[in-house]
Amino acid sequence: MVMAILLLLISLMPVLTLADTCPRCGSLDVPYPLSTNGNCGNLKYRVYCNNDTLQLSSAEGFYYRILSISPSDNKLVISPPLIEKNTCLSSDLSLGGFRLDENSPFNISSRNTVMLFNCSENILLSPLNCSSNSLCRQLEDKVVEGSGCRNSLCCTFLKDASMTSHRIRARVGGCTAYTSVVDMQPGESVDSWKYGIELQWLAPKSLVE
Repeated sequence: MVMAILLLLISLMPVLTLADTCPRCGSLDVPYPLSTNGNCGNLKYRVYCNNDTLQLSSAEGFYYRILSISPSDNKLVISPPLIEKNTCLSSDLSLGGFRLDENSPFNISSRNTVMLFNCSENILLSPLNCSSNSLCRQLEDKVVEGSGCRNSLCCTFLKDASMTSHRIRARVGGCTAYTSVVDMQPGESVDSWKYGIELQWLAPKSLVE
C-alpha cells in the first residue's frame, strides 16, 4: 500500500512541476523556481517579463536583461549594463554598479571575468591586474570603441564565487564602467568572448524558510 502511494506521488511530480512553471517570456522559457508573478514559480526567485523581455532587478531596482537560463545548472546570464557613449560611464553608475540583494537566492558565479574601465590610480593599490597586458586592453578596439574608455586605466579580475558574492562595483573615484565575459578560455580571441554576468541560484530546498 505504501509503495503504491509512493508510485502515485512520483507519477504526479511532472504535472506538479508543470503547474508551477511560469509562461514563456519572449524567446525564453521561465523554468521553476523562477517566478514572473504570484501564480507560478517561487517568489523568492522573482524575475520580470516586460514587453517579452525577461529581466532581473538589482537591489536598487535597475533592470538587467536575462540572456540565457540553464535550469539544470541553476544558472542564468544577464546582460552587462551599457557603457554610455563618449563618457566611459556604465548606465548603472549612479547606483554603484550591479548589486544583488544579499538575502536573495542569487549570487555571482566564479566564471565571470570582470573588466573595469576609467579607473582612478587608487585602484592600483588593489590586487587587480591593471597592467598593460591586462585582458581589458584587448577590448579597446572592440567593445568599448566610441565609449570614451580608450586609453583609460583599466583592470581585470576573475570574480570569486561565494554566497556573499553579490556585487560588481562602479563608482566615481574608483572605476566608472565595467563589462564581464562568461567562461573565458585561455587563448580565446576577443571575437569569441561571451559577454554577460553569470548568476547562480540556490535550489529552493536549500533555503531557510
